[in-house]
Amino acid sequence: MPENALVFLHDNLEAGQYAKLAAVDNPEVHEFVAGQIALCRPDSVFVCDDSAQDVEYLRRAARDRGEEIALALEGHTAHFDSCYDQGRDKKNTRLMVPPGTRLGGDINTIEQGPAREELSRLMAGLMQGREMIVRFFCLGPTSSPFSIPCIQITDSAYVAHSEDLLYRKGYEEFRRQGSSARIFRFIHCTGAVDERKTCIDIKDRRVYIDCLGRTVYSVNTQYGGNTIGLKKLAMRLAIFRAEQEGWLTEHMLLMGVHGPGGRKTWVAGAYPSMCGKTSTAMIPSETMVGDDIAYLRALDGVVRAVNVEAGMFGIIQGINAVDDPIIWDVLHTPGHQLIFSNVLISDGKPHWIDMGTPLPPHGHNHSGAWTPESLGPDGKKVPPSHPNARFTLALSDLKNTDVEALENPGGILVRALVYGGRDSDTWVPVQQAFGWEHGIIAKAASLESETTAATLGKEGVREFNPMSNIDFLSVPIGRYVGMNLEFGEHLTTPPGIFGVNYFIRDRQGKFLNQRTDKVVWLKWIELRVHGDVKARRTPTGFIPLHEDLEKLFADALGKPYSLQDYEAQFMLRIPENLAKIDRIVKTYRESVPDTPARLYEVLEEERQRLLSAREQLGDYVSPERFPVE
Repeated sequence: MPENALVFLHDNLEAGQYAKLAAVDNPEVHEFVAGQIALCRPDSVFVCDDSAQDVEYLRRAARDRGEEIALALEGHTAHFDSCYDQGRDKKNTRLMVPPGTRLGGDINTIEQGPAREELSRLMAGLMQGREMIVRFFCLGPTSSPFSIPCIQITDSAYVAHSEDLLYRKGYEEFRRQGSSARIFRFIHCTGAVDERKTCIDIKDRRVYIDCLGRTVYSVNTQYGGNTIGLKKLAMRLAIFRAEQEGWLTEHMLLMGVHGPGGRKTWVAGAYPSMCGKTSTAMIPSETMVGDDIAYLRALDGVVRAVNVEAGMFGIIQGINAVDDPIIWDVLHTPGHQLIFSNVLISDGKPHWIDMGTPLPPHGHNHSGAWTPESLGPDGKKVPPSHPNARFTLALSDLKNTDVEALENPGGILVRALVYGGRDSDTWVPVQQAFGWEHGIIAKAASLESETTAATLGKEGVREFNPMSNIDFLSVPIGRYVGMNLEFGEHLTTPPGIFGVNYFIRDRQGKFLNQRTDKVVWLKWIELRVHGDVKARRTPTGFIPLHEDLEKLFADALGKPYSLQDYEAQFMLRIPENLAKIDRIVKTYRESVPDTPARLYEVLEEERQRLLSAREQLGDYVSPERFPVE
């Protein structure tokens, strides 16, 4: 670290770039940038002040340096990652912790000392021959109690361009907050690349997160999930800070469900991968604020939330004109800035798996020149697009985005929290918890999701995933559950908590829901939080009345909803619910030593309600047998 950061920067930066950095009155910023210059030794440094010319310079640089290629439609580009750099590197993504720290569960850690030594070795001189880019962003709206200023250093114009689409510009926020800013810091070094500008030193790929130092380090990787630090990597920093300050960082969508008389009710929802999260956020009839990450604060006794991001980094496989008309429209409209990654390009147009139109017989993708017979390094046929291929766009380009709500410094008033997993035999399509404590424990902290054959090669394995956030925790699981319980103590008007399940099947394995039915479950949630409909009280929560769903199906989808459908979908399956409680209790007892005692008490209370119902009504109970309240 240079002794006098500003003097070092003055001596090592071109005058115009130094002036932009010096205008940010924050010694921590100056020391961070100076330290990374001294370590990584770039040939030059570019500081982006968010002016139109600076932003355009980086857009052009991404193309000129071969990190992106221009496509046929104006504003659209494509980026390719290495065949071996196509997803989050869970093995080498680690939290840097003091000696002796144990976070429990599957949280991957490394001691701070060895981590810093390894990073210093890997990053030394790694930007030689390249330009270092310094960018300023803001997580959450600017000038807001939710705002977290972030500084990103990278040598990738693609990363800088992606973050420009995904996050609010923050240079003026840094200048406004000055030395009082409590910032997050990010440093990314691409490492050695081949002639296609893709990473080759994958064996030395590292993503280390220092929560105490509020810094994320990303080395020898290009894939967005490993390099766009403000996304899931910053979640660890934010969860760590939220634990200290009494708010929540959640893996949640934010959407407005439209109700009677033009009413719009804001809902936050957490769903593990492949459980319908993005498709829920993008229901055409409703309004969207965010599809991925939210900050939640208890303000004046209610929950208010913001979307951390201002863009979408979405999986493109399966996006088609029929099921995803809003996204499809943006992906095929010139003029929007949009980055496709790891798709098939043919004649300047992007193509991907399951897009609903015929694929071309040749093109190029992440593996190079491609035909249906192309083989990858592993000797297997290369798919036309990678299963984790992505699109990056600004939310303001989607016609269902409520831009005013998205940028509201005070956030949106959340009336419902929804938790949903992939569950073939236990949870009904929608149910309401009895209250905050029951909801956090029996719905959120008990969330499971079954794997699919497409993702892991083995179908039906239940993965424990409390609040759909287990991959991103930086505090022990039990403490995280406690944070959620304690958060409710600050609320005078807590939101309703609901569980949803789009994947319930009959005993022959046939799905009992259709994909479009989710809008009805959300419409019922909207009515329920306003007290507009009654419900049946079951041992696991409140469920809808048939007559209310019948009307909602007719109004929202224009189709009938029979009593037979209702009976099949909302039947209480007592053996499966008891087995679920056993699994969850076993998991917490064996893997989460710091579990709040109240979790076991609430689940035991639910077990006793189920046993009592079984004694009176049998193993499988018609919803009509339960009382209306």
